[in-house]
Amino acid sequence: MAADTAPADSLYSRMGGEAAVEKAVDVFYERIVADPQLAPFFANVDMKKQRRKQVAFMTYVFGGSGAYEGRDLGASHRRLIREQGMNHHHFDLVAAHLDSTLQELGVAQELKAEAMAIVASARPLIFGTGEAGAAN
Repeated sequence: MAADTAPADSLYSRMGGEAAVEKAVDVFYERIVADPQLAPFFANVDMKKQRRKQVAFMTYVFGGSGAYEGRDLGASHRRLIREQGMNHHHFDLVAAHLDSTLQELGVAQELKAEAMAIVASARPLIFGTGEAGAAN
C-alpha cells in the first residue's frame, strides 16, 4: 500500500499524511543535530539520506505504508550502541525531541500519545531484552 493510499483511520493519515511526516522529520532532525549529546551520532551521516530513511520508517510505523524496505531497528543501531555508546539515555532524548516536535507542529494530544507509544515500543527492538545499553 502506498503512503498516498493509507487508510483514513491510520495514524499517518490522521496526523496529516506525507507533508506532515516530512515536516516532522525536518524539525525533529534540526533538534537532534543541535543537541550536543546526540549530534556526535550524526557527525558523519548524510542527513539528506537519513531524513529520507526516517520519513519512510515513520510512514510505515504510523500506518501509511504496508512495506518497509530498511534494516531492522536492532541492526541499524547496533554499531551506535557498540562503538559510540548509545544507550537508553540517548533514546530518551530522541523520544523527547520527537514529542516536542509534534507539540510544536500542533499535533493533537491523542495522536501525539499514539505516536509516542509506538516510539516506546521500539526500545526493546533497538536494545534487545538483554539491554546492553541499559547502564547509562
